[in-house]
Amino acid sequence: MTLDTPADFLMAKEVLLSRSNAKWRQYEADVIPAFVADMDFAVAPAIRAAIRRSVDLDDYGYPMRDGQKADVAVAEAFARRMKRLYGWEAAAAQTLVLADLVQATFAAIMAFSEPGDGVIVQVPNYPPFRAAITETGRRLLPLPMRDEGDRYGFDLEALEAAMTPDVRIFLLCNPQNPTGRAFSEAELRAVLAFAEAHDLIVISDEIHSDLVHAPARHIPFASLGPAAAARTLTFNSATKSFNIPGLRTAVMHFGTPELKERFHHRFPARVMGSVNALGIDATVAAWDEGDAWLAAALSHLGAMRDHLAARLSAEMPAIRFHKPEATYLAWLDCSALGIEGSAFDFFHDRARLGFSPGENFEPGALSFVRLNFATSQEILDEILDRMLGALRGNIR
Repeated sequence: MTLDTPADFLMAKEVLLSRSNAKWRQYEADVIPAFVADMDFAVAPAIRAAIRRSVDLDDYGYPMRDGQKADVAVAEAFARRMKRLYGWEAAAAQTLVLADLVQATFAAIMAFSEPGDGVIVQVPNYPPFRAAITETGRRLLPLPMRDEGDRYGFDLEALEAAMTPDVRIFLLCNPQNPTGRAFSEAELRAVLAFAEAHDLIVISDEIHSDLVHAPARHIPFASLGPAAAARTLTFNSATKSFNIPGLRTAVMHFGTPELKERFHHRFPARVMGSVNALGIDATVAAWDEGDAWLAAALSHLGAMRDHLAARLSAEMPAIRFHKPEATYLAWLDCSALGIEGSAFDFFHDRARLGFSPGENFEPGALSFVRLNFATSQEILDEILDRMLGALRGNIR
């Protein structure tokens, strides 16, 4: 399988409908799904080959790689990738390999705070972040992502006024989901200064770090220097950028050995579980051998982002939308459309489209939806055509 054109990894709708995954099976067959962060792409050849090796050998025993526990291979691949891409020395020995970053978020909040303590999180946010705070009895302190006209930003001065001594954690999503911001070094250094001033642990979820559109670039928060590393837990995975979420493999990197010790004092390694052999091999193959596939995918995603922006501007200008600097997710403000009720319900019922409801990311954000554009132009155009048809039918 070559990767000379986007058509090499794009999948036809009939193939997608034959799959058993959540994206294409959650709704009725006449609904086009554009919600969950899953791409309509075939995986990289290196990933397929790595999985096939194990399948062909019936190699499903307790995994080892190069004479070591297999998860060490993932930690070392992560360290190599961070060094190669960002010049960041992310020690493999300070990396915990685990199956689920939502689990990691719950555990980290519980390890570094107490019930009743405050946790800062950007709003709107990935829904499990809110759950990890509220369901563990912590207090959510919102940092609103403000529409600044050409992008979304945040106001740390306003946050300062809301701070109390019991705030313990800054939960940072970089790149940010759902707004698609890839934060600049200046913005990240401002967060670092804030965290130092208030002695906060920073949980930096960087799962979308590979999906940054030029000229924006990703900067790992812990790479800002020793002061940042000393208070930072970094979450990452190949699952979003290489389209393998079902293989359940991720990493939780501690900026210092002391942070790792503090975490394991609350959560021994055995409590966090282990990952499966196929996920290990797929992740190592993605991080070590998947760059050509990723470059082709990013090129296509950039084209779909620009196509989406052009059609919205020309045909549905009332929908406010900032081109995401990262991710394949568009945060659409439909508040000027005159829709009664939620924008999600409107497009689901009248256009048979399955977006992510805005209220999942921020209570009360009924006029927003999140659209996943990681698909073919043919499917994206069908989504946009259905949106336009529904809006024309809504005109009174």
